[in-house]
Amino acid sequence: MTAPAAESAAALSPALSIPDFIAHWQGHRDLTRRVIEAFPDDQLFTFSLGGMRPFGAQATEIHLVDAMTVTALRTGGWTEPDWTAGPGTKVDLLAVWDAVSAELAEHGPHTDPAFFNQMHALPWGEMPGWVAAIYAVDNEIHHRAQGYVSLRALGIEPPAFHER
Repeated sequence: MTAPAAESAAALSPALSIPDFIAHWQGHRDLTRRVIEAFPDDQLFTFSLGGMRPFGAQATEIHLVDAMTVTALRTGGWTEPDWTAGPGTKVDLLAVWDAVSAELAEHGPHTDPAFFNQMHALPWGEMPGWVAAIYAVDNEIHHRAQGYVSLRALGIEPPAFHER
């Protein structure tokens, strides 16, 4: 028994096109940028709650994972970043954040579709490109939520999570 043509075509079509996935990711990056901006300069890299790292450290991790992933989308290579390096001020963090967003906007939509099905060796294990790319977004969402908790503890209303 063969599947109807519509079902067969749907099985071959991705849920999102590459440009749609990049736009979705950029929406998350824009929202996380607003969370970074919401922190007082003197609290971004110092305020800690319940044993969590300061949000500046978490945002730096997001930046490093995203930068590594965006480079891999363009080159296929996964160079592990220096996890101890990173910006030490809000201005510097936003500058490197914006640079990665610009690189993602320029190169992301043109990623070779084969990248997503190929296996890649990342610092934390081997996985298909689509799993690695989605991991970058998931990692960002996870840490951004921690930033929301810290902002609320500081008495600051975080950006609306649904405004991407």
